Amino acid sequence: MRHETWSSQWTFIMAAVGAAVGLGNIWKFPYMAGMNGGGAFVLVYLVCVVVVAVPILTAELLLGRRAGRNPVATMRTLAIAEGAGPRWAVVGGMGVAAGYLILTYYSVIAGWAMAYVPRALAGAFAGATAPELQAAFDDLLADPVRLAAWHAVFMVLTVWIVARGVRAGIERAVIVLMPALFVMLLLLVGYAAVEGSLVAGLQFLLRPDFSRLDGGVVLLAIGQAFFSIGVAMAIMMTYGAYLPRDTSIPRVAFLVAGADTLVSLLAGCAIFPIVFAHGLDPAEGPGLLFVTLPLAFGAMPAGAVFGTIFFVLLVCAALTSSIALFEGAVVWAEEQHGVRRVPAAIAGGIVAWVIGLATVFSFNVWSEVRPFGVTIFGLIDFATTNVLVTLGGMLIALFAGWRVSRYATAEELGLVDGPTYRVWLWLVRLVAPMAIAAIFVASVV
Repeated sequence: MRHETWSSQWTFIMAAVGAAVGLGNIWKFPYMAGMNGGGAFVLVYLVCVVVVAVPILTAELLLGRRAGRNPVATMRTLAIAEGAGPRWAVVGGMGVAAGYLILTYYSVIAGWAMAYVPRALAGAFAGATAPELQAAFDDLLADPVRLAAWHAVFMVLTVWIVARGVRAGIERAVIVLMPALFVMLLLLVGYAAVEGSLVAGLQFLLRPDFSRLDGGVVLLAIGQAFFSIGVAMAIMMTYGAYLPRDTSIPRVAFLVAGADTLVSLLAGCAIFPIVFAHGLDPAEGPGLLFVTLPLAFGAMPAGAVFGTIFFVLLVCAALTSSIALFEGAVVWAEEQHGVRRVPAAIAGGIVAWVIGLATVFSFNVWSEVRPFGVTIFGLIDFATTNVLVTLGGMLIALFAGWRVSRYATAEELGLVDGPTYRVWLWLVRLVAPMAIAAIFVASVV
C-alpha cells in the first residue's frame, strides 16, 4: 500500500525545505561559523553541501519514492528486490529511531525559543545587562516545571499537525510557516542592515581566513552540512515516499539544499551585523541567541518588535523540522502495526514528551547525573547524531551506490548513464561515505 502523495511539487519542496531548515540553521550555523573563522568555514561548508549532503539527500529521496513505504519497509523491500537480504531494514529502523529521539530533545530546545517570545514582546530585554540576561537564561534552564511546560506546548503543536495527515496537516502547516519564516528572516536582515554593522558582518561571514582552516574545522563543516540537510533521520526517505513520479529528484534535491543553505547564510546576515554593531562576541556559542542577541535587541530601536520576530522565527523553523522528525515514526506505526494515524500521533507524542523530560532534568535536577562523563541530554545527543545518524547516512549511501541496480537509480533520477549520473554515483559510493566515516571516527575517538 502506497502513501498519499504531495498535492504538488511546490508543496513538497516547501515541506522538504521546512524539514531541513531548523534550529541548526538559525542557531547552530551562525555560532559555529563565529567560532571557526567565518568565511573559511562557510566556504568549506558550501563545498560539503554539494559533495556530501546533496548526493545522500538524492539517494534518500530515490529510495523513498522507489518503494513508497515507511523507511523500515522501504529498506527491506528494496534490499530483497536487489538480492541484498532483509537485514538492510535495520538502516531504516536506525533512521526512525534517530529522528524520534532527536525530536524528544529538539522539542525542549524549541521550548526555550517559545519561552523567549513573550519576554521579547514585553520588552524584557530593554536596558538589561549581560549578567542579567545570562542569569535569566540560567534561571529558565534551572526550572524543570517551566521547561517541561514549554516542551509540552511545542509537542502538542507537533502532534496536532502530524495527526491531520500529509495534505490536511503537514502541507497546510508548511504552506503558512515557510513563507512566514522567509519573510521574518528578510525583515531581520533588513533591520540588521539599517541598525547593525552590515559591512563588518558580511566581511566576517564571507571573507575567508584560510589560516583558521585545519582538519578539525573541515570536519565540523562536513558535519554541519550533513546534519543541516536532515538526512539519515527517516525524514527525506519518508517524504520521498509521498513524491509524485513526475518530480525530478536531482532538481528538488538541489533546490532543498540551496534553500537550506540560503537560510543559514541569511541567518548569519541577520545576526552578525547586530553582534558587531554592539561590540559583542560572535564566537559566543549556544548563548549567542539567548544572551548575546537579547542584549543587542535591548539596546536597539524597536528592539522589542524585532526581538519578538526573531524568536517567533526560531519557533517556526523548529516546528517545520519537528513535524518531519515525527512523521517517520507515525507512518511506521501505521504501516507496521496497523495503528491509525491519530492514536499513533497522540501516543507517540506523549512518549516523546516523557522521554524529553530526561533532557529537561539534565539542565537542573539531574545535572550531576553523568553516565560516561556527560549529562543524559549529552548522551542522547551523542547516540543519535554521532552514532545512529552518521552510521545510517553512510549505510544509505553505500546501499544506494553499491546495492541498488543502475537501472533502478537511473530510472528514479531520470538520468541516462552519462557524466552527471557517473559523478553522482562516484560521490555517493566513495566521497560521501568516506566523509561521514571521518566524522564518525572523529566523534568517537
